[in-house]
Amino acid sequence: MWGTIKIFPNLVNGTMNMVRNSSTLAALAAALIGTVSLPIHAKTDFNVVGREMAGMLQNSHYARIQFNADLSNKILTDYLADLDSARLYFTQQDVDAFEKKYGRRLHELLIKGRCMEPANEIYKVFSQRVGERVDYAKKLLKTAEFSFDSTKSVMRTRKDADWPSSQQAAEELWKIQIEEALLSEILRRDAVKRLAEEQGKKDPLADDKSPQEKIAQRYDRFLRSIGEADEEDVANYFLSAVAAAHDPHTDYMSTREMERFRSGMSNSLVGIGALLQAEDDGATKIMGIVVGGPADKQGELKLNDRIVGVDSLNKGDVVDIMYMKIDHVVEMIRGKVDTEVRLKVEPSDGAPGEVRFITIKRGRVELKDELASAEVIEMKHGAGQRRIGWLQLPSFYMDFDDGDPSVSADVQKLLNRLNQEKIDGLVLDLRRNGGGSLEEVRRITGFFVGRGPVVQIKDTIGRIESKEALFREPVYKGPLMVVTDKSSASASEILAGALQDYNRAVIVGDSSTFGKGTVQQPMEIGRYFRFFEDNTRAGYLKTTIQKFYRVSGSSTQKLGVEPDIVLPSVTDALEIGEAYLDHPLDHDLIREAPNFKPRNRDDLFIPILKERNEARVKKAKDFQYVVEDVARTKQRIAANAVSLNRAKREAELSDSEKRRKDRNVERRERFAQMEAADRQHLKFYRLTLDNLKVDSLPEVDREKDAQAFMRRAKDKEDALDDTPLWPSGLDPVKRESLSIVADLVEQIDKATTVGILPAAE
Repeated sequence: MWGTIKIFPNLVNGTMNMVRNSSTLAALAAALIGTVSLPIHAKTDFNVVGREMAGMLQNSHYARIQFNADLSNKILTDYLADLDSARLYFTQQDVDAFEKKYGRRLHELLIKGRCMEPANEIYKVFSQRVGERVDYAKKLLKTAEFSFDSTKSVMRTRKDADWPSSQQAAEELWKIQIEEALLSEILRRDAVKRLAEEQGKKDPLADDKSPQEKIAQRYDRFLRSIGEADEEDVANYFLSAVAAAHDPHTDYMSTREMERFRSGMSNSLVGIGALLQAEDDGATKIMGIVVGGPADKQGELKLNDRIVGVDSLNKGDVVDIMYMKIDHVVEMIRGKVDTEVRLKVEPSDGAPGEVRFITIKRGRVELKDELASAEVIEMKHGAGQRRIGWLQLPSFYMDFDDGDPSVSADVQKLLNRLNQEKIDGLVLDLRRNGGGSLEEVRRITGFFVGRGPVVQIKDTIGRIESKEALFREPVYKGPLMVVTDKSSASASEILAGALQDYNRAVIVGDSSTFGKGTVQQPMEIGRYFRFFEDNTRAGYLKTTIQKFYRVSGSSTQKLGVEPDIVLPSVTDALEIGEAYLDHPLDHDLIREAPNFKPRNRDDLFIPILKERNEARVKKAKDFQYVVEDVARTKQRIAANAVSLNRAKREAELSDSEKRRKDRNVERRERFAQMEAADRQHLKFYRLTLDNLKVDSLPEVDREKDAQAFMRRAKDKEDALDDTPLWPSGLDPVKRESLSIVADLVEQIDKATTVGILPAAE
């Protein structure tokens, strides 16, 4: 309900990055300060940007969508949804007026170079409505008395709700929204206080502002973020809606967003190496410091320090950043290598009101915790000892400028060392991997299958091209398993799908992957400007130009990759995936790739693996908890209601807390036994790009390793979380995956021994 949060899954050549423009929720996504040198005052005419973007979409988008009244209606709907996704600010009268005036002609205004007229007018009304609603909310928080004893409820999600029919209806809606917000804050504080008392600790919220003040503060921050939006921000919202009306992954990217996107793809950036978060009271908090980065080397900036002012050029001109949008703060802090930024900071260990000035020289920061890494896990399985490699692949990164770092080069190095370690089997972990470079996934597939087709690409006129891996021999030839989840998208789906089609690997995970089967290309809009038009801040159009298909001929679009062995997952209750997005392209089939020669599927022994897996999952208490949570979550989503009755909510929370405590009691005893057994049966060795050449790999120290690349601040409530950690750092999926791959190794060894399979080279 906090308003304009723009979340688009931006996938380019197979990458899924979440781009967020909001006050607090955007903070972590935007805060590892990147670099770009930009003029402070943009002169770019965004009417021209819209005009050129319209032409680019008509000429380059895969679906060749007609620019007509239907598209105009989609654009308007998406723009309003981006601004007011919960339908809390606009009224039905507002929406009717917009539809009457613009619903059938936005496409014409775009082509004529007049798109900022509707963009600004609608945003102005939105800003006005936000002001009215926030004023009303603050008035209620000051004067209204809520008994919390009614039978009323609020909708958990208002995505498909009706717009308020009038100003009066809007106020009635907001009255119950504020009542719910206040009740939730009171209950949250009660729960924190109760936990602190049970653990003999001080209540971390004891000195906080009152619930009413805290909620008012949040609305103040949101209102200010809306009010300070410049023309580039408004254009960003509107042109993103224009793009998204074509399909979920076509997007307009402002200059600010493109720089963050490039940094994310390359896994390196230029800045101070700090993770930022916007606070409700207006300051910007230091939530993480990159080990070895500029801020870490300078040494004065500390975790939980609060930035309240920025002098971008270190020339004595400190700008007050209180309540400033987080992406604007980021833009002020970033700059060129070896330039200095001066920060006005409220130190976390200082006296109230104390401020310090800290000057930091910007430098290149490598995000090592986002690079490929591995573990070697020694485990007893059955009567034998196994060495399993676990290769973690967070994304398919590649530096677009010079190709370094390249995930394929990194993976090849890790695989070579894993081969030296004489692993018996390998697990490739693609969970939470949103994709990346198509060329990189093509190379990596070749590491496991050798020469052969990897993916098929179909363009807008129906031409089909088969992309091949060029490795004559695989780098790794042993037993292979891939772990996926609902957030494994795009390039991850190409790799998992190819290895499944070749019968090269057993796929394990959620019921499917994300289902993103399209390819995007970023195009610089300013290149299409006339020579006298200022294109400094024109931004980029990232448009869908192709669909990709598995070598078997099936698109991953909407369906994703269905694993050979499905593990229980809470995501089964959630609407996650391409099929749930607005305007997705359809799934379809083409012919099988030329020269595609799959292996014998029987060599993966999937029936035996499934039988053993099902037996273990049936006994596994943590998977039973997941199944229970899935059923409970489905019921809650279907009900789509949150009670405003305090007694009822307290009863629900009490039930939830009892369930949590009962589980924790059971888990502590069981986890202690598992830890003891693990010490007898498991050993973990860490393999990173920094220790490839050591004689013997170091043992994993999970607590120390978690802070190896970035030191992170803990939320003041985190210390009260008494949920026991997974034994040996193995979540249920990872633990079961190790059992499955060990079963696979065992079956292959047996088949090799009796001559059914040839011996490994």
